[in-house]
Amino acid sequence: MNTPTVETERLILRKFSEDDIEALYILLRDEEVNTFLPWFPLKNIDEARTFYEERFAEQYKKPSAYNYAVCLKSDNYPIGYVNLSMDDSYDFGYGLRKEFWRRGIVTEAGKAVIEQIKRDGIPYITATHDIYNPRSGEVMKRLGMKYQYSYEEQVQPKDVLVTFRMYQLNLDCNEDRVYKKYWDISKAHFIENV
Repeated sequence: MNTPTVETERLILRKFSEDDIEALYILLRDEEVNTFLPWFPLKNIDEARTFYEERFAEQYKKPSAYNYAVCLKSDNYPIGYVNLSMDDSYDFGYGLRKEFWRRGIVTEAGKAVIEQIKRDGIPYITATHDIYNPRSGEVMKRLGMKYQYSYEEQVQPKDVLVTFRMYQLNLDCNEDRVYKKYWDISKAHFIENV
């Protein structure tokens, strides 16, 4: 499947389009929203257009893509995103404009996307958060994900050393599976009591 539209009680989850470049700019220019994201805040609408083309339009050309604009049903205007990388990590990511934080929107969107990818046969998902961003970890827990381990990574393009906590949700009943790639790549890895 390629980003099938999903609806929840409050939200429409759909593909981004060229009409959403302004919304992407509003979301990704915010320094607070971008504190824990790997890329720098966008500086102008041209950077937002490039971001859309590279991270969304290119992904939508692939046979499987889960790159959702999170929109309120009231106006269908993107206020955030939920996506899933289609490499072997099946990394689950999300972002939301700060004026919509603490309303359960990412949890509501995330649960709906997880149900879709489970129906489509994705066996598991992983997600990581910076140890200094525990609220993101709380979202992962509300989505049913379980903490597996922590590891250090030099994040690009910001070029900062980050300690990540890795969470995982197995969707195919294989409860013993743990995605170990980050553990194996990182020289500094450990299990915390979280």
